[in-house]
Amino acid sequence: MFISISNHRSIEILVNTNYLGGIHVKRMKKFAALGLSSMLALSLAACSGDNAEKSSSTKDDGGKKEQITLDFWTFGATGYEDLAKEYEKENPNIKIKVKASETADHHDALFTSLSAGSGAPDIAMLEIDQFDRFKVAQDRFANLYDYGANDVKDQYLDWKWEVGENADGDFLFGLPTDIGPKALYYRTDLFEQAGLPTGPDEVASLINSPKAFEEAGLKIKEKTGMPFVDSIEMAYRAYLDAAKTAYLTPDNELNLGADSEVKKAYDYAVHLNDIGIVGKYEMWSPEWANAVNKGEFAAELGAGWLKGWMEGNAPDAVGKWKVATLPTEFAANWGGSYIAVPKETKHAQEAYDFIEWLVSPDNQLKSFQSHGLFPSAHAVYDMEEFKSNQDEFFGGQASAPVFAEAAQDIAGIGFKGEKYFPVHNEILNALKNVQNEGADPEKEWEAAVKRAEDLMKR
Repeated sequence: MFISISNHRSIEILVNTNYLGGIHVKRMKKFAALGLSSMLALSLAACSGDNAEKSSSTKDDGGKKEQITLDFWTFGATGYEDLAKEYEKENPNIKIKVKASETADHHDALFTSLSAGSGAPDIAMLEIDQFDRFKVAQDRFANLYDYGANDVKDQYLDWKWEVGENADGDFLFGLPTDIGPKALYYRTDLFEQAGLPTGPDEVASLINSPKAFEEAGLKIKEKTGMPFVDSIEMAYRAYLDAAKTAYLTPDNELNLGADSEVKKAYDYAVHLNDIGIVGKYEMWSPEWANAVNKGEFAAELGAGWLKGWMEGNAPDAVGKWKVATLPTEFAANWGGSYIAVPKETKHAQEAYDFIEWLVSPDNQLKSFQSHGLFPSAHAVYDMEEFKSNQDEFFGGQASAPVFAEAAQDIAGIGFKGEKYFPVHNEILNALKNVQNEGADPEKEWEAAVKRAEDLMKR
């Protein structure tokens, strides 16, 4: 899941990336309409597998290295163009042509080219929320274990690396890039008014369980009149994002039983709403942005990339927000990407060599410093430039170590699959009906499950 916003970018830019975790409605409609998995399966069977001419290359008769051009498709604001220029200086025979697109357009174009068997780039980014859909096209990607990836495996967080593999663990689709560890963003002024501690370590010690989270919210509501969390979706995602098995099993079977992790997350969100500590803001809306700026709710369960948006879009809130680790029950990832090599490339080794360099610990530090891409290479967490990176927005707090700790608390990422977001939207609609219309939670749950079952039949 790449999702990162560097400083001074507006909310418009963030929305245009179409990379908003659960807020993917337009993009998901595109993928649902395409029927990605089934179309890939059909198209792969029909394709001849002929490789198109992809990279320009010449070879000097005097024995000079072959001149190679690699097409690299990216999305969002990564800054990889600048790093590609560095690589070209170190490797004069390599030219990297970086094409950056919006997230939906990028994945649609990649899907089309893979289906056609021609036109794919030499190198492609894959968003973590899209990954499971592309894994059905394994024979359209190079196995990076064949080009040396096993030699760098130990440089990355285990859970991040494992998501890049197939189910058997013998095929690696992509090397890890950024991640989105979640933490507790909180307003120090509202915490102080409620008589709660404001130091990050003290807050983490106080709010160390789902029950303690609820109790802190009640104090905020009682003393300040403000909701604790901004929306019922974020209350729901507290447990959902940490679920080992969310809506679908790895066999693509619906997982919405009464004892499922999804139902647990649903019930928790309903409970927090019932006791009055959940706001009615919708993330990324103008109303939500104003509430972040003015302090109209006390806490957000956000990933590391959220601070970049805050720094550029909440000028009145400078020094009033800090971050602390979440209870381990809520430890989860929201965002990140991988970089893969489509099989039709004529220069797989050269493509691999570049991406290994691109996502090395040293270069992940550069990407973090320039564009806020949170590193998946754990060696970065011990680098002084990373640890001492104080944030003016957070009152001088060095927030990076908080997210590094959160990243290492994550046990893994659950399977998503093709129908993840359509099902998610059905459950979320049920929760909104409960909050906005006073609908019966159990009836709404049952109706959402029925709609999800219908979706799975399509």
